[in-house]
Amino acid sequence: MAKNLSAGVLLDFYGELLTEKQQKALELYYNEDLSLAEIADDMQVSRQGVRAFIKNGEEHLQKFEEKLGMFGRFSDISRLTEDMKSAVTELPEGKIKEKLTEKIAEIKERL
Repeated sequence: MAKNLSAGVLLDFYGELLTEKQQKALELYYNEDLSLAEIADDMQVSRQGVRAFIKNGEEHLQKFEEKLGMFGRFSDISRLTEDMKSAVTELPEGKIKEKLTEKIAEIKERL
């Protein structure tokens, strides 16, 4: 089973909506890069149990994103702010450029 980067990112957005065991298994698997056997030992369950927590958790994360779309919106806004930043750097020096650069940085911090 290949580790899926998007599941790790979705875990950051929706992890709190999962069951405690799903969240812990996914965090150990994606964030700590532990094997199923290591997670099973840590959680005191079978490898099959860990696999079930991970599989069900991944399915829930996908459903949350399909319904809520928070990661998609975050990605779109991040891309737009990067585009704005690039456009601002092409402007001549001055107050407008400074103010736009500050506002773009402020938007990115809030994301």
